[in-house]
Amino acid sequence: MKKPSILELPFTTKCKVACSVLALSACLAFGSAQAADQGARHHAEGDYDAATGTYEVVKGDDLIKIGERFEVPLDTLKAENNLSSDVIKPGQKLTITTGAPTVSAPVSAQKKQSGLAADDPLSSWNDGPAKQAIMAFVKETTTEGSPQFVPPAERIATFDQDGTLWVEHPMYSQVVYCLDRVPAVVKAKPELAQVEPFKTVLSGDREAIAKLSTDDLFKILAATLTGMDVDEFKAEAEKWLATAKNARWDRPYTDLTYLPMQEVLEYLRANGYKTYIVTGGGQDFVRVYSAPVYGIPPEQVVGTAGETKYGYRKDGRPFLTKEPKLLLDNNNAGKPEGIHLMIGRRPHAAFGNSTGDRQMLEYTKAGDGARLSMILLHDDAEREYAYGPAQGLPDTRVGTFTQALYDEAQKQGWIVISMKNDWNRIFAFDEGQD
Repeated sequence: MKKPSILELPFTTKCKVACSVLALSACLAFGSAQAADQGARHHAEGDYDAATGTYEVVKGDDLIKIGERFEVPLDTLKAENNLSSDVIKPGQKLTITTGAPTVSAPVSAQKKQSGLAADDPLSSWNDGPAKQAIMAFVKETTTEGSPQFVPPAERIATFDQDGTLWVEHPMYSQVVYCLDRVPAVVKAKPELAQVEPFKTVLSGDREAIAKLSTDDLFKILAATLTGMDVDEFKAEAEKWLATAKNARWDRPYTDLTYLPMQEVLEYLRANGYKTYIVTGGGQDFVRVYSAPVYGIPPEQVVGTAGETKYGYRKDGRPFLTKEPKLLLDNNNAGKPEGIHLMIGRRPHAAFGNSTGDRQMLEYTKAGDGARLSMILLHDDAEREYAYGPAQGLPDTRVGTFTQALYDEAQKQGWIVISMKNDWNRIFAFDEGQD
């Protein structure tokens, strides 16, 4: 029986797919201002002469776009070129000092750079129930002769990504990627410039973008994540990750990983655990950077996945094309289903931060022997963000942590991690934290 194209699915199914893959509508409604800024502000596409360090302005450029492409702050760009205003014109030559894109350094190196104690595997954690639970779990499951000893082959730990391993607010990084990809899609197909929703995204009208329908958002998802071969997608994602920066911290998205969780990843691996990312985000997208950022190889990433189609190039070489058909909806109940399908073992430890992780945490805790289920509460608006609505925190549609989920955690024996109280440092780069 032929499976229907994802673009032919009923509206309710398309809504579920669109929201579960990227939560596009939720993110745009929540952070429409940043969506418009990030989406319409694609990177400058003029020619750069590396020998002379000059860039030629083209139509549609502005200083912010140029600065983002070359990772140069706006003030620096203006100072280097003696600009008293932000006005530039096509054909104008600008002097550019480029910066080399980087990814996060290993935790051991981050600790050395930030002055954290190298002899404490969880030094960015404050002493308390959360840190003690992790260390006690590792000790009792890896000490031979312990009643809770877990054979090395069964030591599996799973981690949600967005909001658990790195920043997810005000919108998921993959949503920003999709919006940033719209200009390139339109460049390849100019006829789309006057077609919705692409016309609206290109306009930069934040109110209009926030009002896009689920069908419109789904068209963006399909246009930017499918219809290309897997190698082309990987190359585009790598290019974006090397240049795109988060607006709040003015740093690459790959810098915005939580040091305490990076420590847990390394601590578990040092004690024989195999660590997996189990995310509701796009599997192919996360696999692009999972190894350099988290030390997790791409084959240990389980995420929402679409189908691929096998074919041949004109020269006879085989290749795979990303198809707009959902293969695995890896969120909510899809997480334990994906774990069974892709890993084949029930985790002994699982970490999450939202309602989308509930079933994974339940599934993990329900196993025999020692099990560790932990859920991160974002309650630090000063150093990161505060949202819930659990414990009276502001409500959100991105990374929702309800009071019902908090109550279940207490009832089921999951450990709630307070970002504010349990972590003495959130990011390795922020030396101001203590």
